[in-house]
Amino acid sequence: MHYHGVVRVYATTQTPDHDNPWQSRTPQASTGSGVVIEGGRILTGAHVVANATFLQVQKISAPDKALAHVIAICHDADLALVAVDDPSFLDDIEGAPLGELPHLRDKVSVVGYPIGGEEISITEGVVSRIEVQRYSHSQRVLLAATVDAAINPGNSGGPVFRDEKVVGIAFQKLDNADNIGEMVPPPLIRRFLDAVDQGLHPEVPSLGIAVQGLENPTLRRHLGMTAGESGVRVAAVDFGGSAWGVLKVGDVLLAIDGLKIANNHTVSFRPGLRTRFDVLLGTRQVGEILALEVRRGAERLTVQVTLKPHTDLVPRNQYDQAPSSFIHAGLVFQRLTRDYLATWNQWWKQAPKEFLHLYYSGVRTPERQELVVLTHILADAINQGYDHLHDESVAAVNGVQPRDFMDFVRLVDAADATVIIELSRGGLIVLDVAEERANHRAILDRYNIAQDRSRDLAVAP
Repeated sequence: MHYHGVVRVYATTQTPDHDNPWQSRTPQASTGSGVVIEGGRILTGAHVVANATFLQVQKISAPDKALAHVIAICHDADLALVAVDDPSFLDDIEGAPLGELPHLRDKVSVVGYPIGGEEISITEGVVSRIEVQRYSHSQRVLLAATVDAAINPGNSGGPVFRDEKVVGIAFQKLDNADNIGEMVPPPLIRRFLDAVDQGLHPEVPSLGIAVQGLENPTLRRHLGMTAGESGVRVAAVDFGGSAWGVLKVGDVLLAIDGLKIANNHTVSFRPGLRTRFDVLLGTRQVGEILALEVRRGAERLTVQVTLKPHTDLVPRNQYDQAPSSFIHAGLVFQRLTRDYLATWNQWWKQAPKEFLHLYYSGVRTPERQELVVLTHILADAINQGYDHLHDESVAAVNGVQPRDFMDFVRLVDAADATVIIELSRGGLIVLDVAEERANHRAILDRYNIAQDRSRDLAVAP
């Protein structure tokens, strides 16, 4: 068995503080699992090493830990490759081969180092479900396999074996369920490894569209569909996404890469496996060409899209990067992201309704590609009376709607007399530029803040 190639991963991580974006939280220690694969690399989960500042690995055959580092990561599919600083550390380990996507009821073994002990743990179960599911690490909806074997903290990132081959990487367990876990399946693992080997973008591409099912026959007739056609209606197209400039709102997506799409969003991915049509994207690389069959009114078309990374108006979970932030006259601005929403306890209930609507339903347009939010106000005489205006998005700066965060910073920096900021709920902030510049450094020093903007905004073109 290749169990001797299963390693424990020790990570020290430091996550950003989205309440105070100019600083990070206290470092935390955690452990996960991984497996040595062919080529002497360690395959693990992205969530195991996300935001890591220090990594070590330990193998079954020796108590000593070896320093390691991340060489590639795909947060979308919750996968990462780790290399040991001293390659000879793994000389006595033969890398495990990658197997094929298992079938329902196939017996598998989940191997790793769950909490509660120091030795390796092996639990056995069967594959009970294979379908597109939401990955908690990235919020992407991708193919996953469910196994009725325990996956506990420390176990995740470890391999799932069948016939001595890796057929999955454990990545999450189902809440409110015992001994039910999920694994990243071989098609996504193979796509990730191919991307790394070919020097391609590691993330999983996306069509960049929102769709509506077409199970209602009256709606299908309204869209001009024939009796033999099925598909989904394009409800929105994100600017900058793969389908921008190719698909239009109201198009009916009939087939993807030759696979007919059913009215309930599904395709036959392989014999006996029917799941959501976007399952196909988990096998494709950014930059590849994908053929789509479309009904547009009375026409039936075949179009091609060049696949691009996934984008959202409100970015989902982000890792290995500091939040974008900008402080002007004591006013703290950030991009609206899911990470900022998570600063509210039970954010899906308690965050501002405007933000939640934009998170769930917002669409990127050429005019609005990111949302800038006034998140905090550092009290000073220059901003007195504005303290109640936090947690609103910026509608305009000196009469101009900012396209994105960099554009917002550019508009503020370019003002020569007055900065007038209009907010989404009608609030109005007026600042004197000369007064702000005279007090700028004093405000930052009072709150022990080194810079007025995050590194990614340091040079606004």
